Amino acid sequence: MKYTIRKAEKSDEKRICDLFIEMLKTIYNTEDVKGYEDGDLNHYFEENENVIFVAESENAVIGFLSVEVHRDEHEYIYLDDFSVSKNYRGNGIGNSLLKEAEEYGKSVKVSASLLHVEKTNERAFNFYKRNGYDVFEEQDNRLLLIKEF
Repeated sequence: MKYTIRKAEKSDEKRICDLFIEMLKTIYNTEDVKGYEDGDLNHYFEENENVIFVAESENAVIGFLSVEVHRDEHEYIYLDDFSVSKNYRGNGIGNSLLKEAEEYGKSVKVSASLLHVEKTNERAFNFYKRNGYDVFEEQDNRLLLIKEF
């Protein structure tokens, strides 16, 4: 399957919101989910280091991964929301998005990538484990995972 990875543009926002809803329905196994509120994604489209990477095939966005750069006591990227449309899973798109985010983290000179995963989401946990992430901390129903660069 042919696809490209690129930085998202404001015009991708509607499709990213649709993919977010699809992700939530999959994780929580229910149709009763709420998506982003108006303005939630604005900080990704402003002049700062935060970005969303999208996977695109045949001019359609089929996946995304949002990346926040944190420069506190420790400098790291936080991988916030991550979704590949159900019909396109298993084609390496998730791996490509993850690698792009990690390369971006290295390019902005941070030392690690962190993310949360639901404890019940074994498929996602195993995906991150295969990609070099380890449990950093248990937090209620989620795990905080880390990969150091």
